[in-house]
Amino acid sequence: MSVDAGLLERLIAVRRDLHRHPEAGWDLERTATLIERELAVDGIAGRRMAGTAVVADLMGASNGPVIALRADMDALPIDEATGSQFASAVPGLMHACGHDGHVSALLGAAALLRRNPPPLPVRLLFQPAEETAEGATALIAAGALDGVAYAFGLHLDTGYGVGEIAVPEGPVNASTDEFTILITGPGGHAARPHESADPIVAMGFLLAQLQSIVARTVPPHEPAVLTVGRVEAGVAANVLAERARLDGTLRAVAPDVRRLLIESVHAVASGVGPAHRVDVAVTIRPGTPAIVNRPRPTAIARSAAAEVVGTNGVRTAPLRNMGGEDFGFYLEHVEGAFVRIGARLEDGIVRRAHSSGFDFDERALGIAAAYLARVAHAAGQGHDGPGR
Repeated sequence: MSVDAGLLERLIAVRRDLHRHPEAGWDLERTATLIERELAVDGIAGRRMAGTAVVADLMGASNGPVIALRADMDALPIDEATGSQFASAVPGLMHACGHDGHVSALLGAAALLRRNPPPLPVRLLFQPAEETAEGATALIAAGALDGVAYAFGLHLDTGYGVGEIAVPEGPVNASTDEFTILITGPGGHAARPHESADPIVAMGFLLAQLQSIVARTVPPHEPAVLTVGRVEAGVAANVLAERARLDGTLRAVAPDVRRLLIESVHAVASGVGPAHRVDVAVTIRPGTPAIVNRPRPTAIARSAAAEVVGTNGVRTAPLRNMGGEDFGFYLEHVEGAFVRIGARLEDGIVRRAHSSGFDFDERALGIAAAYLARVAHAAGQGHDGPGR
């Protein structure tokens, strides 16, 4: 099951159309309409779900539980700097994470599955709002996983070459929680600090203590990240600030480490207030769960990948990307696997995701489409239980 030259040309055209006209979050009307139009070319009826999501069901050779294939659709608030002929025409928006390619690949898989029907029904999920971690939960709440036995997803990855598919077992992406710490005091004159309390001094102390959490609390063999990405304090050189604010992110692949990071932030922050005579308030905003590939769906995904790129093209080493991906929400409800499709450009320069210069080798679209179609077949052939 492979993508011929004609289909690849079509997928590249779709990708470039989407790339030139990016949309973000839930505001994906043009993108959704294009997807519906392309599905119709292959005689597939798409339906809207959870706003601008597009869902389509394909019949299998027999009835039974459903195999779900998911592609995210949304762009990022980035000004493009690639100089490409099909660069974004929308100021401040860019497909800098390959979601235009993911959509194209799933459309390609749909075309292949129409030509060669799978053993079991397949549900195509074109999902909005991955970058804001809202789309997966909305689709799940709307019933997108009803009757689904397995869910499979992918991400184009310029860290790998074209013809490579990374299918690790175990953790693939980290959980992503965010925190805000607000430190407040009465304010006062900078020349008389003894008459007041200084949130900025407390903030400096807290910054140092926060950075010790991973180094001195988390076991060394467990991946974890605590980063403070934003600080804000003060209005003038001769004024003691009344408030200071820190915003940061917590990343982990193990649930117990995720809990430990959250507990440790609260514990460290609670000691700063009394020591510096300030009030400290911590807010944790839960994000995406970690993506963990379980043994059985991982074996299915590896088998499918090997049929597409050969055994030598399948990378199985542990891949612990500390970035987040809301595909993890699906795996809280059904089994599945998440893989990375090699897409590095031929010049060998890695264009990193979420950068203004991001780009990928479009030959990867054919490989991604073939993998998705093949994994739907493999999961259907190997399934022997009811959907959840």
